[in-house]
Amino acid sequence: SGTGHFWEQRVSAIALIVLTPLFVFPLAYNIGDSYEAVREAYGHPINAAIAVAFMLTAFLHFFQGIQVVIEDYVHGRWELVLIITMRMLSALFALIGAFAILKIAFAG
Repeated sequence: SGTGHFWEQRVSAIALIVLTPLFVFPLAYNIGDSYEAVREAYGHPINAAIAVAFMLTAFLHFFQGIQVVIEDYVHGRWELVLIITMRMLSALFALIGAFAILKIAFAG
């Protein structure tokens, strides 16, 4: 399972190399603009899809990394408790981010 986890984390890292600039450029371009300008930018399906993909991939990659740290430094019952907690928090934050982007994209 260690090899599979290693490759999953590398694939998510490569995806983030591509997704990060594609997410950051429209975000930076719209900083300070009105809500309508941001809604127009993220109303475009490509920008919205990239932003959602970035959120989901970033929090997956975060969880993969924090899981390795927990497995290396925490043992016993707390290891399982922390892994489950971090998995739930990572999923929650990814879904909140995706929901926020989709709400902006489909606001009408």
